Amino acid sequence: MGPSDISKDFRTDVDLACRAAEEFVTLYYETIDKRRRQLIKLYMDTATLVWNGNPISGQNDLIEFFEMLPSSEFHVNMLDCHPVHDQATQGQKTVLVVTHGSVKFEGNKQQYFNQQFLLTLHVMPANSVWKIVSDCFRFQELVS
Repeated sequence: MGPSDISKDFRTDVDLACRAAEEFVTLYYETIDKRRRQLIKLYMDTATLVWNGNPISGQNDLIEFFEMLPSSEFHVNMLDCHPVHDQATQGQKTVLVVTHGSVKFEGNKQQYFNQQFLLTLHVMPANSVWKIVSDCFRFQELVS
């Protein structure tokens, strides 16, 4: 395998990461705003969410947390992504997705946020789906 093969494989991985990230971000934020009860389906059973420094893991705790959140209206202003090298993930297709935007939770003022997802590809007989392994959400505070 020569250098051009490696760069071709990397370009393929980057293209896959970009498509996956765009589709995932649209699905995730529509789901959290409009179909919150379905949100857990986007997470692996062993996924961890860190919400403003507070860790939550396990399906039951995640469900309880999402049900506790007030209704929301998210707007994503920025999306970045890149594939994680196969050597770091034992060959599991993995993508890091970073978003930035604003959110208004019912009863609260609009705030800026930053969110990072680590997604892995799960291949099933009928289709392949990206699932969240790790999710880190943080409100952005303006420092004066």
